Amino acid sequence: MTDTYQHPLTGRYASREMQRVFSPANRYGTWRRLWLALAESEAEVGLAIPDEALHQMRAALDRLDLDRAAEYERRFRHDVMAHVHLFGDDAPAARGIIHLGATSAFIGDNTDLILHRQALELVRDRLVRCIAALSRFAREWRDLPTLAYTHFQPAQPTTVGKRATLWLQDLVLDLEEIEFRLATLRFRGVRGTTGTQASFLELLEGDHERVDRLDALVSEKMGFSSSYGVSGQTYTRKVDQALQATLAGVASSVSKYAHDLRLLAHLREVEEPWESEQIGSSAMPYKRNPMRAERICALTRHVITLSIDPAFTAATQWMERTLDDSANRRLSIPDAYLALDGCLVLTENVSSGLIVNPAVVAKNLGEHLPFMATETLLMQATAGGGDRQELHERIRVHAHAAAREMKEGRESDLIERVAGDDAFGLDADHIRGLIDAAAFVGRAPAQVDRFLEQHVNPVLSRLGAAAEARLGEPDVRV
Repeated sequence: MTDTYQHPLTGRYASREMQRVFSPANRYGTWRRLWLALAESEAEVGLAIPDEALHQMRAALDRLDLDRAAEYERRFRHDVMAHVHLFGDDAPAARGIIHLGATSAFIGDNTDLILHRQALELVRDRLVRCIAALSRFAREWRDLPTLAYTHFQPAQPTTVGKRATLWLQDLVLDLEEIEFRLATLRFRGVRGTTGTQASFLELLEGDHERVDRLDALVSEKMGFSSSYGVSGQTYTRKVDQALQATLAGVASSVSKYAHDLRLLAHLREVEEPWESEQIGSSAMPYKRNPMRAERICALTRHVITLSIDPAFTAATQWMERTLDDSANRRLSIPDAYLALDGCLVLTENVSSGLIVNPAVVAKNLGEHLPFMATETLLMQATAGGGDRQELHERIRVHAHAAAREMKEGRESDLIERVAGDDAFGLDADHIRGLIDAAAFVGRAPAQVDRFLEQHVNPVLSRLGAAAEARLGEPDVRV
C-alpha cells in the first residue's frame, strides 16, 4: 500500500528493459561516464588531469547514492551541480576537474541522446520480434480464403495470410525508419555555454585543432562517430521531434493492426490469445473481449499524442536556448518510449498466439461468395450465347433481391434465383461448382510467399538472432 502516485507505464505496461533505460541509475551513471570521457579526453589533448583523478572517477562510476544527491539538490536547486558535488565526494582527487569547461547541457543533452539511442535500439529489437511472430502467422495462413472488406463492407476475397502481410509491411517500413534514425543520430559533444566552445578554446590556449580533437574524442568514447555540426547551448530540438515522430509512426501501425483484430474478434474469425482462467467481464461471464488489442490501441493513442510535444518545443526555443523545454522533455520523451514499449510487448504476445477459426471464416465468406462470383456467372452465361447487357441487368436485380433476404434474417438465395432464370442457362449444381473460394483470391498466396521472401526474411536474417538474444520472453501483465 502506498499513498503516492505510481506511474501506470512503470507499474503496468512498460518492460523492465525499457524502464532500466530511463532509470535514475542509468541516467546518472551516464552523467558520470560523460564526465570521465571529458576528463580523459582533456588529458589526451594536453590538459593537466591527474592520473589519480581519472582512477578514482573510474572506480566510482556506479557508486551512486541518490539520497545524498537529493540532499545536494535541495541545497543548490540544481540537479547537475548536485551530482558534480556527489561525484567529487566519491572521487576526491577529481573534485577540481570534474565538469571542467562544460555546461549543464553537456551532461543533460548528451545523456538524452544516449538514452534516445538505447531506447530506440530496444524498440527496434521488439519490432523485429513482432515482425517474426506475424511472419509465422502469415506463412501458416497464406492460402486460407477470407472475406475482404472495403469500408468494412464485403469485398472481393483475400486470404488470412495476405491480410497479415498488410500489417507486416507497415512494421517493416517502420523498421526502416528506425534504422535510419539510429544511423543518423549524432552527439552534441563539447560545445560550451552557447555552443561557441569558448571555454574549451580558452582552456586549450586558442588551439582550434585541439578543441576539435577534444570534441571528437569525447564523442568517440561515448560511442558516436560524429556530432551535430553546430549547436546552441542544446542540440536542436528538431532531433526530439524527428525521433518521436518515428515512434508515433510505429504506434500508428500497431494501432491499425490492433483495430483490425478487434473487428475480426467481433466477426469471430481471428481472436487474440486467451488464458484458461481469464475473465472477460465482471458482469457478463460469457464475454471474451479483445482486451489486449484494446490496450494496444489505448497506449498507441498516447504515443501519437506525445509526438505533438516535441514539435511545440522545437518551435518555441528562443535563440541559443530557453528552459521551458526541460520539464516537458522529462515527461514526454520517457513516456513515449515506455508506452510504445508496452504496445510492442503486447503486439508480440498477441501475434505469437493468434487464434484463427477456419469454420467461421468459411461461413462468413460463404454467405457472400455468390455475390463475388456474379462476374464469373455473367461470363459463363454470355459464353453460352446470352446477351451480356441483358444478363447484367438480370443479375443485378437478383443480387439486390438476395441481399434483401439476408437483411431480413434469411439466407441468401442468389444461386437459386440465377439457376431459376432461363436466360442464364445454368443449373444450381453447375453454379456451385463455379463458386470455389480459392479461385477468387487472385495471387494472394503467391504474394504472401514473395513478400516474406523478399522483404521479411532478409530483415529477420540480419536482425532476428540479435533481437532474440538481447530480449527475454516478454513480461505481459494482463
